[in-house]
Amino acid sequence: MQELMIIEAPSVLGLRPSGVQDLPAALFAAGLQDRLGAVRAGRVAPPAYDPERDEATGILNPLGITRYSARLADAVGGVLDRGGFPVVLGGDCTILLGNLLALKRRGRHGLLFLDGHTDFYQPSAEPAGEAASMELALATGRGPRLLADLEGRGPLLRDEDVVAFGFRDTAESAEAGMQPLPPRLHTIDLDGVRAAGAAAAAHRAVGLLTAGGSDGFWVHLDVDVLDDALMPAVDYRLPGGLPWPELERVLRTALADERAVGLDVTIFNPRLDPGGAIAARLAECLGRGLSARTDHGG
Repeated sequence: MQELMIIEAPSVLGLRPSGVQDLPAALFAAGLQDRLGAVRAGRVAPPAYDPERDEATGILNPLGITRYSARLADAVGGVLDRGGFPVVLGGDCTILLGNLLALKRRGRHGLLFLDGHTDFYQPSAEPAGEAASMELALATGRGPRLLADLEGRGPLLRDEDVVAFGFRDTAESAEAGMQPLPPRLHTIDLDGVRAAGAAAAAHRAVGLLTAGGSDGFWVHLDVDVLDDALMPAVDYRLPGGLPWPELERVLRTALADERAVGLDVTIFNPRLDPGGAIAARLAECLGRGLSARTDHGG
C-alpha cells in the first residue's frame, strides 16, 4: 500500500490573500488527515506577498513564485523519493508549477487538469496580473521566461501530455482575449463530460495521458470545477460545474491508475464557508477519491 503524504502549500502569490491560504487548515479541521490515513510531510511557507504588479513580466510576485516553486518541488520530490503519494494542499493554482517541477526533474509526465477554467491567460489579457489564471500556459512554456522556463528546464509539460477536464469558461476567456489553447492539448469540457458520463470521460482522459510514453501523470484539482451552487467558496465564480458524485468518480478513476503520481487541491476559500459544511464535504470527496489509491496499493 502506498502511503499518502500531505504537504501544505498555502501560497497565494498568484492570487491575493483572500482566504485561500487557509485551505490546508480548514481541511485538517474537517478531518481530512484521519479520513485519508495520511501522514504530514511538511509545510512550505510562501514568501511575503507583494501587491505591486511586476513591470517586466506584468505578473504579481513572479520572483516569489519562481523561488517558491523550487522549494515546493524539493518537498514533493522528497515524498516521491520515499515512495509516497504526495497530496499537496494549496493555496492558489500556481502551486501546480512546483509540483510539476518536481516531476520535470525526474522525467516526462502528464497532467489531468480538473478546473472550471482553462487558466491559459497571457499577462496582457489578465487584468490583475494574477498568475493563478496563467499556470497551465506557464507550465507548457508560454509566458515570461522567469516562470515558463523554471531552472532552465524548458516547458514542464508537453501539450500532448495534458488533458484539460471539466472546464466551462470558453466564452468568458474568449471575450477576455485569452490566447487559444494549442491544438495538441487534449480537452474534455463540461459539456463533453456530461455527454460521455463522468466515469467514461475520466477513463478517456487517463487513456490519453498514458498512451504517449510519459512516466506517469499528476492530478490538479481546482475546486471551482464543482457546480457553483455546491461550491460557492471560491473567489471567481462561474455558473454550472460538476456535482460531488461525478467529481468523486473522476478522482477514483484517475487515482486508481498506478501511473498517477500525485494530487493537488487548490482555490477553496474557507472564509466563504463560515460554518465549515463545505470543507467537510470536500474532505469526504477527497477521501472517497483517494481511497482508490490505497485500495489499489499504488
